[in-house]
Amino acid sequence: MIDRVPPHLFFVGSAVFHYLGPSFAVLLFARVPVPGVAWLRIMSAATVFALWRRPWRTFLRANRDTQWTMTALGIVFALMNYSFYIAIDRLPLGTVAAIEFVGVIALALAGSRTRRNLAAIALAVAGVYLLTEVRIEGEPEAFGWAFANAALFTLYIVLAHRVARADPAASPIDRLGASMMIAAIAITPLGFVDAAPALVDPIALVAGIGVGVSSSVIPYVFDQLAMKRLARATYALFVALLPAMAVVIGIVVLAQIPRPIEVAAVGLVIAGVLAHQEEAAQNITDTFNSAHTGSGS
Repeated sequence: MIDRVPPHLFFVGSAVFHYLGPSFAVLLFARVPVPGVAWLRIMSAATVFALWRRPWRTFLRANRDTQWTMTALGIVFALMNYSFYIAIDRLPLGTVAAIEFVGVIALALAGSRTRRNLAAIALAVAGVYLLTEVRIEGEPEAFGWAFANAALFTLYIVLAHRVARADPAASPIDRLGASMMIAAIAITPLGFVDAAPALVDPIALVAGIGVGVSSSVIPYVFDQLAMKRLARATYALFVALLPAMAVVIGIVVLAQIPRPIEVAAVGLVIAGVLAHQEEAAQNITDTFNSAHTGSGS
């Protein structure tokens, strides 16, 4: 029945929840420290996957290369969510989302330095420059976390595609669940101490579980269902929706009204995502995959 649902709808659902969940997390920051919210998000998502899918069975049956890929994705999940939350605690959601996509376009540029890709990276860099020029004076450290998140988001796309297509005979959701359980282990040294008080605070605990389900279960499951069936070129086109979605959710949920220059800056980033040639991204992804397999990791 799931196969009858157009994959584009899964991506749209993912785009909504990708930033709706974090917007709820921002509201929770007033009650729980940022690292603690990151821990609650990942731990609650891992618990849902453990109860729902028992993904450790898929991990144990997988070949070594797939196990390493799932492990790497889990570590990326932990570090990406941690850096993302620190960034959105200090910067508007739309700003962090726009910065997130520079790495995606850089992949295309690294694979093929065509005029179109050069123009794409120029548009994205111009947009990010405007965003940083507007806000960096008061929050230089926050921008460091935002750019760290951007690098990790690029790794997420590469690794998530590998996980989605690693074994056609098994469900990609089970491999995603295994990665999320690994992420729960990886995030514990970073966030457990700050999350501990929330474990005896019913309101904070329920809110943290809600953030985990809306941020790390629904959108990542939708991503896997979309990635399994969408061509990367189509997926890359839809990715351009995400910065715009972040701005809209920032306005609706967090009352983060962007200034005209910020709207223009996000528009430049979206134009860059739309302009880049996906074939180049495919080449660089294949290169990464070959290097990963060849290294024996």
